[in-house]
Amino acid sequence: MARAKTAGNGSTGRKQVATMPAPKLVEVKKDSFAPNLEDEIRIRAYQLYEERGYLPGHEDEDWLIAEREILSRHDSQQTA
Repeated sequence: MARAKTAGNGSTGRKQVATMPAPKLVEVKKDSFAPNLEDEIRIRAYQLYEERGYLPGHEDEDWLIAEREILSRHDSQQTA
């Protein structure tokens, strides 16, 4: 006896890809005493993800690149 097709047992042939939600944009003031570096890093990492064409699998790499860019910029602003 054949099983009835349900949403869970059929193959559509398409692979579902998880996408990251866009981060909330925050405005960082240049004269801010304690900038929220994590928000800046998160936004830059998402920009890198966008630039890659939303290709998943590079989340850690995007985060590390963004972290390096933001911290480098922050350090150079502190020494200036």
